[in-house]
Amino acid sequence: MDALTNAGLGARRNEDIALDLLKFVAATAGVGRPATPSTGFISSAGAKPEEHVTELLDLYGRCLTAVEGKEAAK
Repeated sequence: MDALTNAGLGARRNEDIALDLLKFVAATAGVGRPATPSTGFISSAGAKPEEHVTELLDLYGRCLTAVEGKEAAK
């Protein structure tokens, strides 16, 4: 019952916080974006969309682990 009472007061779930962290890290580091060719350089074959999805899912898992304060499995 307390969860329903506090739900509208701005309490956020760990999953939501991890998603915001994922968005920040991905935008800052350019994770999940295809490499853009630069003048004078020949770009190699770009990563496939499946590889981008895998990178983002792995990053989300790491963000969730960090938010929950658990030790990352190595």
